[in-house]
Amino acid sequence: MERAEAVLPGGVNSPVRSFRSVGGSPPFFARAQGAFLFDLDHNRYVDMVLAYGPLILGHLHPSVVEAIRTQLEQGEAMGGPTLPEVELAERVHEYMPSVEMLRLVNSGTEATMSAIRLARGITGRSLILKFAGCYHGHADALLAESGSGLATLAIPGSPGVPAGTVADTLVLPYNDQGAVRDLFAQRGDGIAAVIVEPVAGNMGVVPPRPGFLPLLRELTERHGSLLILDEVMTGFRLARGGAQAIYQVVPDLTCLGKVIGGGLPVGAFGGRADLMRQLAPTGPIYQAGTLSGSPLAVAAGLAALGQLSDERPYTRLEALGARLEQGLRQVGKSVGIPMQINRVGSMLTFFFSQEEVVDYGSAAGSDLGLFASVHRGLIERGVFWPPSQFESSFLSLAHDEAAVDLVVAAFAEAVQAALP
Repeated sequence: MERAEAVLPGGVNSPVRSFRSVGGSPPFFARAQGAFLFDLDHNRYVDMVLAYGPLILGHLHPSVVEAIRTQLEQGEAMGGPTLPEVELAERVHEYMPSVEMLRLVNSGTEATMSAIRLARGITGRSLILKFAGCYHGHADALLAESGSGLATLAIPGSPGVPAGTVADTLVLPYNDQGAVRDLFAQRGDGIAAVIVEPVAGNMGVVPPRPGFLPLLRELTERHGSLLILDEVMTGFRLARGGAQAIYQVVPDLTCLGKVIGGGLPVGAFGGRADLMRQLAPTGPIYQAGTLSGSPLAVAAGLAALGQLSDERPYTRLEALGARLEQGLRQVGKSVGIPMQINRVGSMLTFFFSQEEVVDYGSAAGSDLGLFASVHRGLIERGVFWPPSQFESSFLSLAHDEAAVDLVVAAFAEAVQAALP
């Protein structure tokens, strides 16, 4: 860590990895296999981070490894179109019919910022509505009241972002239907798009309340705005068709990442063909990227999606998620500690709170000190849990019941050790 801090800001390349919110230093990892990570000191950890979501198959799944190896032997970057790019777009459309056309980029941040530009260009409007605690990457206009590492480090925005850049970004509480109705009544005709995580994962896991997503769909249609679902985290993780399939909401545009790269850097945005054709070269709205559609990432993504061709993997993940949730709830009940657990499929967050967690305010009101103590206990007991109250944990198909039970047992010991 001393060497890292001398050459990397905070010793890391993404702020949440620093462990500053929970104290101590992060383990430095040397290798991974299946559901486990191994650090430089040869300690083994049950991996509940999974690179923050992409590794739905676990580490080094044979089909993904073989796909990358095969592609690497043919070339690492082409600078021109390739057939697998087309196949990946076709596969995404097959699984997620609302994505009629797709543009590949290099990250979730690129996906969301490009979707916003597209929405503004199509509508001729400037205003964007997002929700407090929802993180849509680190593009300037979307750093207003974001979750994820921004919430962890208690940064309300960021120096270096001019006030004018976020002046057209409107922020409301997640799940607050009344506030959404009021805003659209006042300013709806000036809103280019609403961008939302259909299941929030960057204030911890917070599911949408019944009626919240349908209301966004209704109001955007009525006022000529676009609905953008940020499924960078939830796409192909919660269901074959993403969260939009679970909640039966059809967006105009969808942002993707994580799972569609099989663990390699990737992002994508897509939606209705008439909207996507407004992008250059067929339309006037510009977006480009040197390594967009990286053959290695596309190969890995195709291999990963190939393992998710029906709902059986999601049935398996739901069973594992339910086992983990029940185990953690039993621990909380046995020690008499107030605790909330929010889970959707293989995404889960526990909050030490008596209050139901439905938005960023209620998430931030949980006991962050106790979370930090329990997190340290989990690390000491071989469980790599996200080092932030405001991040989701994840399960993969490489996890089994024994791995889940190890996590529950470690949690029970960590909670007992953290209590006075």
